[in-house]
Amino acid sequence: MDPFDAMSPRKVLEHVSTLLGCSQTSNEIATYLDNHDELKHLREPFLLPKVAELPPSDLTLVDGTKECIYFVGNSLGLQPKMAKKYIDEEGVHGHVQGSRPWAWAENNIEELMANVVGAKAEEVASMNGLTVHLHILLLSFYKPTAKCPKILLEDKAFPSDHVNALIQSDLQIDPKQRRGGAEDILDTIEKEGDSIAVVLFSGVQCYTEQLFDMAAITKAGQKKGCYVGFDCAHAVGNAELKLHDWGSGLCLLYVNSGAGGLAGAFIHEKNTHTVKPLLTGWWGHNLKTRFRMDNEIDLLPGVSGFRLSNQPILLVCPRQASLEVTGTILVFHIYFIYMAALRKKSRLLMGYLECLIQHYYNKDESQPYKPYVHIITPSHPEERGCQLSLSFSVPIAAVFQELEKRGVACDMREPNILRIAPVPLYNSFSDVHRFITVLGSALAASKELQQ
Repeated sequence: MDPFDAMSPRKVLEHVSTLLGCSQTSNEIATYLDNHDELKHLREPFLLPKVAELPPSDLTLVDGTKECIYFVGNSLGLQPKMAKKYIDEEGVHGHVQGSRPWAWAENNIEELMANVVGAKAEEVASMNGLTVHLHILLLSFYKPTAKCPKILLEDKAFPSDHVNALIQSDLQIDPKQRRGGAEDILDTIEKEGDSIAVVLFSGVQCYTEQLFDMAAITKAGQKKGCYVGFDCAHAVGNAELKLHDWGSGLCLLYVNSGAGGLAGAFIHEKNTHTVKPLLTGWWGHNLKTRFRMDNEIDLLPGVSGFRLSNQPILLVCPRQASLEVTGTILVFHIYFIYMAALRKKSRLLMGYLECLIQHYYNKDESQPYKPYVHIITPSHPEERGCQLSLSFSVPIAAVFQELEKRGVACDMREPNILRIAPVPLYNSFSDVHRFITVLGSALAASKELQQ
């Protein structure tokens, strides 16, 4: 058994610091953790961009030969090396030929996706974009009545999750006013549940990166007779998902697709015969009868019947390449063992980043003009995903530009939030240490530009 398994991230860092006889801020810590990382081989299948050439006069800038520090894997993952190969394989006769015939291309990836989210293959379908999914699913799941007209959702949910055209009445929970955990969500369901038709939350909150207790929310909602659904855009591959076991009614599966990318949908098997698609398209027909062109409805059961049209094959290709990164793991049916290992590494990456941020950028009353950072992501390792949301005491736009110049890919939210997301698949502890060094340089450079 790994002796680190029972330790909190902070205890692990303290232990390694003592073992090496160095400060927790020393680069030796990052090197040691990288050398002992059992998952470091997962970095190799991805393409990491190189830092662009920068003026040699600034000695803090790297020379264009180092890999970027890629910290946007919460929403836009790195390109797998196999993506180009799969795209190059497509040709004019691809409709029924080749390694992924277009007529059933999505069938190549749905079992892979089902393993990633803890579902049965027949509970998952690959189709459309995330926002389209949500509206198609809610048209069938959201059946408001005079006594039960409400949808419970986050006030600050990502815009794609605000289905304003469908909502007759809603209850919104503001994440800025939350107490942490899921207590207030569960309280709201308990008090208002008789009037709630659908509970719709993200698995991981996009702004604060809070990891919601999806199992508890599902149980509470279903106890009150609500359909419960989750937007798992930030949760797939980031958290241990057990959608089938939890009994969640409907979920949206984004899998790092990027803007406009192909998304997946989940509908639990218990709803196979009770919830039917309100909108139907020819791609929801049984494959055996789909191409008869007789317009006779032969709808597939469950989520597959919610498909409307052909999948864009050039989006299926990179999706397949991404899911196959862990393909050998899935073949041997030990994905959840690996997912637990990924979560363990993610907790330590987050703890390491948190430790360095707090060391260098905590508020210091003796230096009133020094920029400081407040971490708005929950402090408990089990209540967050793979991102720390950093609230700076200074406007962040100029700092963000300086970070980009130095090869840091991250995400900014005006006026002062940086979302830093080192993911366990391909990010290293050295990436985190480099980021802290580059952040100091970027803050100094942006201050000079503003003077």
